[in-house]
Amino acid sequence: MGNFLKTTAVSVAVLTAMTSASIAQELSGTLRIISDMSNPAPRAVMEKLATDFDALHPDLTVKVDIVDRDAWKSQIRNALSANAPDIVNWYAANRMGPYVKSGLFEDISDMYESGELKGLDSVKGAMTIDGKQWGVPYTYYQWGIYYREDIFKELGLSEPATFDEEITNCAKILESGRKCYAIGSKFLWTAGGWFDYLNMRTNGFDFHMQLARGEVEWTDGRVRETFANWRKLIDMGAFIDDHQSYSWQEALPFVTKGEATAYLIGNFAVAHLREAGLTDSQIDFYQFPKIADVPVGEDAPTDTFHIASAAKNKEAARAFLKYVTTVDVQTEINGADALGQLPVNANASVGDDEFLQQGFKMLSENAKGGVAQFFDRDFPAEMASIGMEGLQEFMVFPDNLDDILERLESSRQRIYK
Repeated sequence: MGNFLKTTAVSVAVLTAMTSASIAQELSGTLRIISDMSNPAPRAVMEKLATDFDALHPDLTVKVDIVDRDAWKSQIRNALSANAPDIVNWYAANRMGPYVKSGLFEDISDMYESGELKGLDSVKGAMTIDGKQWGVPYTYYQWGIYYREDIFKELGLSEPATFDEEITNCAKILESGRKCYAIGSKFLWTAGGWFDYLNMRTNGFDFHMQLARGEVEWTDGRVRETFANWRKLIDMGAFIDDHQSYSWQEALPFVTKGEATAYLIGNFAVAHLREAGLTDSQIDFYQFPKIADVPVGEDAPTDTFHIASAAKNKEAARAFLKYVTTVDVQTEINGADALGQLPVNANASVGDDEFLQQGFKMLSENAKGGVAQFFDRDFPAEMASIGMEGLQEFMVFPDNLDDILERLESSRQRIYK
């Protein structure tokens, strides 16, 4: 985009989002932001954030460049190194690691310690590396099992609370001539979601993160127990056939046509299900059921803002990070007509959408184990790639498990040196 954003009109929502002290804060110069919010709805949100923040500070000029989301993944390091902007978009947890270790992200731990960033307790851990915080989250979304409520009613099924109940439900679904789960594993990451949940439910969030950090061998018996639980479903024939041939979108028609009853996926799938003609009375959502007696962890990928270590206007950058996490701004940018996701500030309001409300309640009240960032964010990039290849292979050829685990363990020993 690259143009200067100025306006004289300030929305009521923006004004109420800021304390009188922060509105009165004297900021000047230019605030440069590079954002990867390139899809239409996120782009509109980013442009409005920049415009509204600019309007609050007459002596400050906010300049935002919006770049392609996928291209940004290969551009960010160079952007942070040469003529760095003040603020960039990125992701939480392990995905921050390379830029933290390279000294390219600013340590903002003092903002958390001072109480400036209120309502972020549940996601603070995702912004923490080596005991310090390196940015702020601005949106996240839940994963869970989205299912055909009308088919469950037809078969006399209720939402399962335990894995045993899940398997019992699945057996009845298979008896009806349907598959239990749609999945498109062509691009691998959907298999990562199944592993995340089965491992967190079998061994707990802390163990899952130890595995992600390379502290546990892939051949460990506890990891094998996770795969044993997964295999119970595979051996039943719970998943659609030839799922390795489909992208996640290409597998959605199995649900919309009623050929499969559920999909373990992120909340982003809801819009596609609605567009395909399903009504909210036909779709519902439940939390992945309990397996072992461990605190419940959830996948909730979190998008973030960071200050570049080489930023030229760190005062304005810090003010923007505080602004974007305030209650009213969080409520506005995550609304159903904006990002359509969940506010990270626990005091914010959730859009009038049953899935957003269920997800917010689940993550706020029933994710005591912790919030994971998803397999391809929590594991280092090379390990994630090799790992997801193995997970997809297991789903198709479960008898290959020993070879797969040996291969992943060999990779772990090399990658985490």
